[in-house]
Amino acid sequence: MIDLSTARILISNDDGIHAPGLKVLETIAKSICDDVWVVAPETEQSATGHSLTLRRPLRIHKHGEKRYSVDGTPTDSVLLAMNEVMKDHKPDLVLSGVNRGGNLGEDVTYSGTVAAAMEATLLGVPAIAMSQYFEDSNRVEWDTALTHGPEVIRNLLKATWPANTLMNINFPDVIAKLVKGLSYTRQGRRKIGDDLAKGHDPRGEEYFWIGALRSQESFLEGTDLHAIVNGEISVSPISLDFTDMATLQKLQEASK
Repeated sequence: MIDLSTARILISNDDGIHAPGLKVLETIAKSICDDVWVVAPETEQSATGHSLTLRRPLRIHKHGEKRYSVDGTPTDSVLLAMNEVMKDHKPDLVLSGVNRGGNLGEDVTYSGTVAAAMEATLLGVPAIAMSQYFEDSNRVEWDTALTHGPEVIRNLLKATWPANTLMNINFPDVIAKLVKGLSYTRQGRRKIGDDLAKGHDPRGEEYFWIGALRSQESFLEGTDLHAIVNGEISVSPISLDFTDMATLQKLQEASK
């Protein structure tokens, strides 16, 4: 269990150092802890996944006390935060987000928000990814994450979870007072095909633009997607061990 009265928290994201969701997360973090550091990408890095920048040097820019940006990915940001910016006193907890948009189902494999939490987990620090789902991009209910985030974090920190596991929180697209509750969920499935837009540039060359996922009206009960469309906060434990243990056992038995 982490003692928030003496803890040091690092926050990062994939929407960039100036993103509104990062400001929300700063407010959340400072409501539960006095020692909060920010190390986030300099620009938006959505859908970069767990990528590292290996073919060019990275630069750290200071924006104020305990506030930095990195001209790289979310993974770069957390790595440099741990091994450079905060190397003399590493954080006890890493919070990533609050992402502008949900990270549900297969999103976790693409998400830079989740990747920042992954990197912290790999470096031995408990981590929580946080995202605010929306259906209308012109109306993001940031106050829902702001209102419920501190309590959800405090409750999670009362428990312990394995060293190779991170927590993925998604807030529903409803105003704070209409949230129906909290569900502990598994990862859902919804990838039934991307909306590809095809066109031609001014030189006549063909291009493709990857669009949003197709929508579905219903999802399996117990999944993150089901919770969100039903107005609940979803908390999913995500393991970094991708091994399919049942299949591994079958393979081992078949080889005997």
